[in-house]
Parts: sequence; structure tokens; C-alpha cells
Amino acid sequence: MKKINVVGLGNILFGDEGFGVEAVRALETSGEFPETVSFIDGGTQGIYLLDYFESCDALLVFDSIIPRDFEQKVYLYRNEELPAFIHRKMSSHQMGLSELLCVAKLHGKVPGEIVLIGAPPLNLELGSGLTDVMRSHLETAVVMGREVLDGWMSK
Repeated sequence: MKKINVVGLGNILFGDEGFGVEAVRALETSGEFPETVSFIDGGTQGIYLLDYFESCDALLVFDSIIPRDFEQKVYLYRNEELPAFIHRKMSSHQMGLSELLCVAKLHGKVPGEIVLIGAPPLNLELGSGLTDVMRSHLETAVVMGREVLDGWMSK
């Protein structure tokens, strides 16, 4: 069975910026998963997450993101959609995510499958927690994440 890492990026102290961390926590508690699936609260650790990116066959990342033309909804991007997408500034972790994927590529250790799931933040105020809109996106993100994991685990 594939080694799968699920990483949540974000800073829970800054409102909707914590969406990725909250999403990975919600997904982890949504059911039973095999030991080959690891859930990581990546916070804002940046390059310190490199081993989690390089040590798996499949990588699922949750984060607050701002697509070019966006609606207030949950977005999912796969493999080949990521390179063009992450070269634009989307979140405070975007550079970290880009750098991690570039370094993994230089090392020849890019996961065979990569998915990014995220939603645009509405409020980034210190100590405010997730907005109601972003809380409602958590359920959608968890459903999307479970579908991605189910697909990977069935291969």
C-alpha cells in the first residue's frame, strides 16, 4: 500500500489562515485510516516539512489559497495543475510550498501523486479563528480529501 502524507498548512492564530491545519485535523478525525496514512500539522514550518514531502508516494496538502479568478468555495488541484498554479502568490505559505516541491524535484523525490485542497480566506485578523464561511468549507474539504485518499488507497 502507498505511503500517504496529509499536510495542513497555516497559522491558526490568524483567522482563516488556519484553514489548512483545521482541515487536516477534521479529516483525521473523520474515520479510520490505515497506518500508511500520516496526518501532519505543518503549521508554518516551511523547509522543515521537506521530509514529509519526499518520504511518501502521495501527498495531500490543505491550505488557505487565493486562485486568480476565484469564488468563495473549496478548490482542488492535482499534479500537473500545481506547477503553473503555485508560481503565483496565493498564500503566506505559497513560497514554502513551491520551494518544498522544487527541492523535492531536485532530489528526485517528488511524490507520484500530489493534491492541493484549499479555500480563499476572508479574515486574517489575529485571534479571530475561522469565519463561519470557512468553517462551512471544512466539511467540503474533508469530503474531497476522503475521496482523494480513497482513490489512492484503492490503487
